[in-house]
Amino acid sequence: MKTTSNGSPSQMIEQRLRACRAAMAEHDLPAYLVTAPADTFYLTGFTGEDSAVLITPRAVSVISDRRFDEVLDREAPWARKWMRKGSLTDEIARACRALKLERMAVQPEDMTLATHRDLAKKLRPRRLVKAPDIVRKLRRIKTADELAVMRRALQIAEDAFEATLRTIRLGQTELEIAARLEFEMKIRGATAPSFPTICAEGANASRPHARPGKRRVRRGSALLFDWGARFEQYCSDLTRVVFVRTIPPKMARIYEIVLQAQVRAIADIRPGRRMCDVDEVARAHIRKRGYGERFGHGLGHGLGLDVHEAPALSWRSQEELEAGMVVTVEPGIYLPRVGGVRIEDDVLVTSTGGEVLSRLPRNLDELVV
Repeated sequence: MKTTSNGSPSQMIEQRLRACRAAMAEHDLPAYLVTAPADTFYLTGFTGEDSAVLITPRAVSVISDRRFDEVLDREAPWARKWMRKGSLTDEIARACRALKLERMAVQPEDMTLATHRDLAKKLRPRRLVKAPDIVRKLRRIKTADELAVMRRALQIAEDAFEATLRTIRLGQTELEIAARLEFEMKIRGATAPSFPTICAEGANASRPHARPGKRRVRRGSALLFDWGARFEQYCSDLTRVVFVRTIPPKMARIYEIVLQAQVRAIADIRPGRRMCDVDEVARAHIRKRGYGERFGHGLGHGLGLDVHEAPALSWRSQEELEAGMVVTVEPGIYLPRVGGVRIEDDVLVTSTGGEVLSRLPRNLDELVV
């Protein structure tokens, strides 16, 4: 069922839609179907799942179902609603026919092959075309309003981490500590963790995306935490290593190498600098110290509505940094059967360099619990 719109979008949403439509016109796209959840929120403020947004030069249609009828009335009352009774592709096809669209761009990175085939079949003879990275590029540059929300998400994550460290006791498991950290974030206002929280003890930290398990804290444990808070849809992302009672000498040496790599990379951040070149600053330092083969992932990534979004701060990317981007900087060294060190902070690219948004200590002598 179709319902009419009521009112008009906020100034922020209107600006985003204007930029989106300008990009559509540049690529000669008469209609753009947005299905990535973070992108639908970015363009409308709507938080419902299993939905889509159809943008044309004069209208914005949200295709959803009755679970989100009231949500749409609250979050995007100005958008035209299409409440489906059947499948999402059925309702998208019905909207396209009603709007007399002959060609529509879709987000191939967010649409399964089966969905694409189903939609293309239902739309014949209308054509589906691959959309360029329109919203991805818009989302790379953060506004002052977005930065304010991200700073709050970061503060929640940091305060929760400090509270969690005060509760660590010998004999606790990784799972218990990770659960405590997520609890501390939620009672401070986080709607969810940005991703499943990592707490990795000892040798478990040699795996960059380790899963918390039943390993227990002991004297001399090195605990790697990777965590973030989601607040008003925006994410924070941090990594720290803390040491229980004492610091193993080998871990101390590795930690200092990683810290210096991170400091050097952050100092190299500025508009116009290529992503791969910033990555190489950190990688070269780690390689020079003999651990190049033990740093196997990219230096960082964009951060915002998704915990991993454009741009990629990696040796693979020739893109240049721009003022307003927020990226993580997270070099690491991982030693199988020994452990791992990664230090991660969130950095805003300013007109003159990089501003570290996080405030947690990084000096080794401040990381003993």
